[in-house]
Amino acid sequence: MAHSLIYTQSAVPTVLVVEDEPLQRMSLMDLVEEAGYPVEEACDADQALAILETRPDIRIVLADVDMPGSMDGLRLAALVRDRWPPIEIIVTSGRGIPQLKTIPARAMFLPKPLSEQRVIEALSQFG
Repeated sequence: MAHSLIYTQSAVPTVLVVEDEPLQRMSLMDLVEEAGYPVEEACDADQALAILETRPDIRIVLADVDMPGSMDGLRLAALVRDRWPPIEIIVTSGRGIPQLKTIPARAMFLPKPLSEQRVIEALSQFG
C-alpha cells in the first residue's frame, strides 16, 4: 500500500512559483496547492535557479516576468528551457504581453490579474 501512495505523490508534478511580491506569491502557492500540486517558492530568479539545481522533482515553473535581481522572468524562462528542457514554463505579467519571440518554445503566457481557472487549466495541460 505504501508503494502506491509514494508513486501517486511523485506522479504529480511539483510546481515552482517564482514571484517577488509576497502576497501574490502566497496566493499563487495556495491556488497551486488547492489544485492538487506540490509547490515550492522562490522570490527571484537566482533563488529559483538554486532550487532547480537541487530539486529534480520540479516539472513546472510559474514565473512572473517583472522581477528584480540578476534576471527577469523571461530570461529565467529561457535559461530553464535551455538547461532543463523537460520542465514546463508558465510566465505571467501585469505589464502587457511580451513579444512572442521572447517567450521560450512550449512556454505559456498568462496575463495578470490571473484567473484562477486559467492557472488551473494551464497546470493541468502540463501536468
